[in-house]
This record gives sequence, C-alpha cells and structure tokens, in this order.
Amino acid sequence: MGSLGFWRLAQDDPGWIAAVDPDGTEHTAGELLADADRLVHALRALGLRPGDGICGLVPNGADGLTLYLAALQAGWYYTPVNWHLTGPEIAYILADSEAKAFFLHERYAEAGTKGAAAVEPARRFSFGRVDGFRPVAELTAGHPGTPPPDRTAGATMHYTSGTTGRPKGVRRPLSGLDPDDAAELMTGLLRLFGITPGRPNAHLVTSPSYHTAVTQFGGTALHMGHTLVYMDRWDAEEMLRLCERHRITSSHMVPTHFKRLLSLPEEVRNRYDLSSLRWMIHAAAPCPVPVKWAMLEWWGDCVYEYYAATEGGGTVATPEDWKKHPGTVGSAWPFSALLIVDDELNPVPAGTPGTVYMKMSGSGFEYKGDPAKTAAARLREYFTVGDIGYLDEDGFLYLCDRKADLIISGGTNIYPAEIENELILHPKVADVAVFGVPDDEWGEQIKAVVEPAEGVAPGPELAGEILRSLEGRLARMKWPRSIDFVTDMPREPNGKLLKRKLRDPYWEGRDRAI
Repeated sequence: MGSLGFWRLAQDDPGWIAAVDPDGTEHTAGELLADADRLVHALRALGLRPGDGICGLVPNGADGLTLYLAALQAGWYYTPVNWHLTGPEIAYILADSEAKAFFLHERYAEAGTKGAAAVEPARRFSFGRVDGFRPVAELTAGHPGTPPPDRTAGATMHYTSGTTGRPKGVRRPLSGLDPDDAAELMTGLLRLFGITPGRPNAHLVTSPSYHTAVTQFGGTALHMGHTLVYMDRWDAEEMLRLCERHRITSSHMVPTHFKRLLSLPEEVRNRYDLSSLRWMIHAAAPCPVPVKWAMLEWWGDCVYEYYAATEGGGTVATPEDWKKHPGTVGSAWPFSALLIVDDELNPVPAGTPGTVYMKMSGSGFEYKGDPAKTAAARLREYFTVGDIGYLDEDGFLYLCDRKADLIISGGTNIYPAEIENELILHPKVADVAVFGVPDDEWGEQIKAVVEPAEGVAPGPELAGEILRSLEGRLARMKWPRSIDFVTDMPREPNGKLLKRKLRDPYWEGRDRAI
C-alpha cells in the first residue's frame, strides 16, 4: 500500500493542521495522533479487545475525531450517538451496541446521563465536567502518546434512523487489515468524485458527525491528508465565510442547504471568494432540477451528486453526467450494481419505476441483532432501503420517492417528492412536505405542509397563491387538496425530513390500510 492513512501522514508531518473546531481552535496531526494513541493504551488497560464497541455522544470537533481515530486503529467498533435523542433512546443504543465505554460531552450531560445505565460507571467518561463521569484527561493521564502494539483496523457502526421501529446498527465484519491500509482502501470512496490526496485541501463538515455519510466523507478526507473544518450548526452565510477563510475544496451537503444558500441576498452571495471549491458533494434527498441548475450556475462544475445507503453500494453523478441527464442521482459505482424490481421482485424495463436494490462487492453487513430485518431487506446479494426509482436507457438512476411515502389516491400512485420539487420553487416557500391524509372516498388525499419564507404571512391567501403556481406545471390530480403551515419544518440537521412527525397526527385513531 502507499502512504495514505491518517496515522502514517501524522507521523510524517505532525505539524499539519488536521482539524479546526467550530470555535476556531486548531489541532495539529501530531496532537490528534498522540491523543488517539493515549486513548487506545488507556482503554486496553481497562480490558477492551478487538471487536468491542465504544459510543460517543459528542459535538462536531476534535473530541469525536479522537474517538474515531482510536477505534479505527484498535479494532473496535465506534458508534457516534445522535445528540437529539432522549435518555431512553440513548440507553437503547448503548445497550444494543454492547458498548464497553461511553464518552459524553458536557453539552449533552442531561440526556446522556439519563441514558448511561447500560454502561458500568467505571467506563463512563466525559469531555468537560459531568457528574458521575470520569474526565477523559484523567483516563489517559500517564499513558504514552506512542503507537500501540498490535494495531488492527476497526470500523464505525452507525445506527439507521429507521422509518419504522427502533434504529438498527449496521455492522460489518472487521477486515483484520493494518489500519492505514484499511484507511487507504476507504479513500476509494472520495476518488469516485475525482478527489485527490494531499495539501492544500480542506473539507468542510456541515452536518452532524453522527451521520454515516458525514463520518465517511470527513474521515476519508482526513486519511487523504485534507484539513477538516467543523461547523457546529449550519448557517448559510457562515458556510460561505468558512469556505473563503479556509479555502475549502470539498464538502458534503444536502439540497436543503442549497435552497437556503440560494435564498441569501445576491450581495451576500457575491461577497465571498469561492474559487477554491472543487468537489461540493450532495445527497440524502432528491434535489429539484431548477435548484441544482442554479447551484451549477453559481458555483460552476464542482457540484457532484450521489445516492447510497449506510448498508453499502450506490451511484455517482458528475456535473457533466447530470447536465446530460438532469434529475439523475447518477450511475452505479464501478464496484456496485443496481436492480429495479416490481412488487413480485421481477426486474422491470428501463423507464419503469420499481423498488431500487443495490449491491456492493465485499459489502457483507447485518442489522445487528436482527436477522429478520437483514433478510427482509435482501434480494439475493442485493438489498433495498425501500426507495422507488427507475433507470434510463444509459443506466442512470432517477428516484421517485420512498415506498413508505407513496400516496395511493383513487388507486393511483402519487409520488410526494415530485410535488415537493415543484412547491419548493415558489419564492414564498422556505420548506415543504407532502404526504397522504385519510380520505373516505379516495383512500388518501394529498396534503402539503409549508414553512413560509421569512417575513411571509401564512394563511388562505398564501395557500391559494402557492397552488395557482402549479398551473401548467403539474397535473391537477397531483395538486395538494389543502395546505397547512408550520413555523419550522421538523428536519434532522443533515436535512432529512421527519415526515412522520407531520403525518402521524392526521392518521390518529385510524388503522392505516393504504
């Protein structure tokens, strides 16, 4: 293998600025390396062995990065915990992952303390002061900041958000490789987008690191020698400021970010030098075609798209691909494959929507502790996360919607994403969700929930104006029958819409048979 992988790079150039915290604190590669090494020595002294798991409930920044780097060279599974979870939800993940150590940042002390019961008190550690937790600095004190012996590659184990039931950990077998060799193999993901190793390159972490893609893209950029610049919470103008300040070359974003960026006044958008941008990658939700065109016009040919899942496999669309196939989420990775099937699991022709299945060579995974769920998601060596889409004649994938979000009205399948993509273009709409609500005659009718743009008053007049804007753009059968308004749309910080929070109240007291 070559010379990639954080640990090799840090030994060769300990003075390289490897990470910048949201408050601007810089961390050299040498400092991060020593901290991760001390942590491995300390946790091994407590009895942790390869195959064990650790959990971290920590904000974006060097603390979580240290946990990640320790686990990935000690053969442990590292599970970053969603910091929006409640005490019982945290307790479930700590117990289900069989965590042998729990690291809690003082910012999340209240929920984290309530959820800590699954981990014995002697293995609870804190960044900052948390009652009942031992400070990490005390844990590592006296341990050497030198490479631990018998290094072996660990892995992350992320929990899927799960549209139904409790989240499940996606667990892959450990490779047994040298950690740097395993890290170098990981860089294949970023190479799909043409990303090159070395400096000067900087990757902006715009979303919480507990998300799979955020960890993967950030961690892999680090293993290529790029500096990680962390945001604490996403803000459109702050992102532009950081891109200019740190000469950002890559980032991982979602279409909601694009919509907010495009809503900035033109003088704000033009204020910042974005000439360093080279690989601005987006995923997590379909991007409305006019929004993507607008970003390409503003940023140039640096906007890449992909479709993938925590479970493995996916597609990529270069700017050139997308311009030739507007609306696509890309074609299969070289080491992945796509299959579209009908409800009887038979392959369908090009242009016909069906359930999207993917596979990736060497990607054996299981939903930890749930063989039934693992089997239900599989079709031979393929798996699905329940998305509906179709392939064109050239093998490019277009997503229609999630199977769970499909609206069936009068026996007709209606895809909410198609309607959302039209409604979001209205200048008075900041965010929108479309879903089915009960209708005694039709089974379901189409409901839109809109977050008005700043300074716009909600009400019947606005609803009428929004609906009229669909004239000539969307068949009337796809128009929402009604529009409700909310102050803030319930989204995860990575942009994923929590649609069930909006939809469930309309279905209370009914057995949903659709």
